[in-house]
Amino acid sequence: MSTFNDIASKLDQMSIQAASRDRQKGEHHQALFDEHLFRCRARLLVPCVAETRATYDTIIREQSAKRLTALRAEHLTQLLLSQLGAIQRELATQKIRNTEIKHSSHYRKPISELYQNLAQHQEWETRLQDLVRQKTAALNHTGQHNQTQAQQDLMTAEQRLARCKEAKLKIERQITYREKHNPSNDYV
Repeated sequence: MSTFNDIASKLDQMSIQAASRDRQKGEHHQALFDEHLFRCRARLLVPCVAETRATYDTIIREQSAKRLTALRAEHLTQLLLSQLGAIQRELATQKIRNTEIKHSSHYRKPISELYQNLAQHQEWETRLQDLVRQKTAALNHTGQHNQTQAQQDLMTAEQRLARCKEAKLKIERQITYREKHNPSNDYV
């Protein structure tokens, strides 16, 4: 339970950092994370931290009420770890984001390049889905002593797949935006 207490203090810390970042940067031009990771579809970081805390609170509440099944515990724990990781990465890249090119110039990439990026991400997504299937099969066939490593391998593969899907979704949105707001379309 001490690790869960560590998560509670980490969430408190993240909440302060997220509020500071949101005050500095303001609202992002689109949702920060994929809707599978954060249902709130927030353009600010604070609501994402709040949703992560809700995931944490659900685990604690269901465990206290003796309603937390092993499958539900695994799902909620993986979701919690993925949410924490995503927020940590977002906070860690704050300095980089301060110097990055703003999104309006990012949309100046030729649309053909966006389509190439989309095709690349679709290929990666297929490979990562295969990897998740392999890791799931490995977990189902592993002995008790190797189960922790197999679970970690599966979770890592699932997180990579989630990040790939998130990136692919961003590219799809950019293409949609470009096609909607630039009727002449630059397919060069």
